[in-house]
Amino acid sequence: MEFRTQVPVISKEPKIGYSSKVLLLGSCFVENIGKKLEYFKFPSLLNPFGILFHPAAIHNFLKRVKEQHVFTEADIFYHNETWKCYEAHSDLNSVEKEEILSKLNAAVKETREFLKTATHVIITPGTAWGYRLNETGRLVANCHKVPQANFSKEITDVKNAIFDLSEIVRSLNPSAEIIFTVSPVRHLKDGFVENQLSKAKLITAIQEVVASEENSGYFPSYEIMMDELRDYRFYTEDMVHPNSVAVDYIWEKFRQTWIASAASEVMKQVDTIQKGLLHRPFNETSEAHQKFRRNLQQKIEKLEKEVPQINF
Repeated sequence: MEFRTQVPVISKEPKIGYSSKVLLLGSCFVENIGKKLEYFKFPSLLNPFGILFHPAAIHNFLKRVKEQHVFTEADIFYHNETWKCYEAHSDLNSVEKEEILSKLNAAVKETREFLKTATHVIITPGTAWGYRLNETGRLVANCHKVPQANFSKEITDVKNAIFDLSEIVRSLNPSAEIIFTVSPVRHLKDGFVENQLSKAKLITAIQEVVASEENSGYFPSYEIMMDELRDYRFYTEDMVHPNSVAVDYIWEKFRQTWIASAASEVMKQVDTIQKGLLHRPFNETSEAHQKFRRNLQQKIEKLEKEVPQINF
C-alpha cells in the first residue's frame, strides 16, 4: 500500500553531461540545484547577479547581457555606507564604487560568453510579487533594505516577462534547452492566499511558454515539495525553505529527469574525491594521512585527465 502520492517525472532530452554547460538563474532554490552541479563538477554558471526572485528581474538581467550594457555610476546608489544596484542582489554590494561596477560589468560579460555556448539554461522564478521604485517606476530585483515607503508592492502579470526572457536566450543561443521550474520556497510574508496566487501565475505563464516553444521543458520542483514532501519535517526551522533532506530528494528527481546516466560513474568518483577533500585528520603529519593525501591527488589527476571539463 502506498501512503503518499508521487509526482511523476519523465526522462528528458537532451541530457546534462560533463560536456554540457549549464547556466542557472533565479531564486534561492536554483542555488540548491546549482550547488549540486558545482559539487559534482559539472561546467556551470550560477546566478552571476545573485539571487533574482521575480521573472522581470531575470528578464532585465538577460536584457543587459544581450545589450552588453556597461554599468556606470548612474546605475548604482549609495546607502548605509555601501554602494548598491537595484538590478542585482546584495551579494554584489561593495563599499567601493569601482568594485561594484567591476563586479556588475564582469558578470554581464561572463554571462554573455557563457550563454552563447550553453547547452542548458535553468530558470527558477520564486514569486510574481514585485516592488516598484516610486522614483523611477521600475520593478527592482532587490530593495536593499531601503525604506519600504520608497516602493509600491504589486502582483504582476509575469507572462510577458517569461516569454521575453526566453526570447533573449534564444536570440543569443537558439539551441540551448531552457528548463523552467518554480521555486518551492513559500513567500508567506506576502500572505498564504497571496503566495498561492503568485505561484499559480508563475506556473500558468511557464506552461504557456513550454507549450509554445521547442527546446524548453518544465521540472516540477514546486509540485514535488507541495505533494510528495507535504510535511514540516522536510522544512528548515523557518517552516518556509526546504531542508537538506528535501533538497537532496528533489535533486535526485532532477538527476533522474535531466542528468545523463553515463555521468553517474563520474559523479561517484567526484563524490569520493570531494569527501576526501573535506576529510579532517586527527594528525596531519602522520604517515597514514600523507599516504591518504597522495592517493587522493592521484585520483584527482586521473579523473581530470579522463574528463577534461573537471577541475578541482
